[in-house]
Amino acid sequence: QVQLVENGGGLVQAGDSLRLSCAASAPTFHNYAMAWFRQTPGKEREFVAAVSRSGGMTTIADSVKGRFTLSKDNPKNTMFLQMNDLRPEDTAVYHCAVRTYTSLYTYTLETDYNIWGQGTQVTVSS
Repeated sequence: QVQLVENGGGLVQAGDSLRLSCAASAPTFHNYAMAWFRQTPGKEREFVAAVSRSGGMTTIADSVKGRFTLSKDNPKNTMFLQMNDLRPEDTAVYHCAVRTYTSLYTYTLETDYNIWGQGTQVTVSS
């Protein structure tokens, strides 16, 4: 069973940057498409960004496009979400997700992923 460990969350001010990481315990990490979703209390989980198994393709949500970038380091079994120019509306628990099924592209739906991390809190003050 693949396990995911997220790190990098915290409390920052608007305009600051954070870098989230998601490390996976899986020798076949390079076969997996991955993504970040975020959730605030009372709301559904929201897609943020996705990366293909090779790391060569990414899809970024319109709400964070131009501010967030996603990368996948296969030799290190780690995915990174670089978040710049953070805004109060980015405040959420950020979850990374892995798709262990056959994956050729990027995937943006919750149901596309079968393994989830516990999440890391990101709080942006105004």
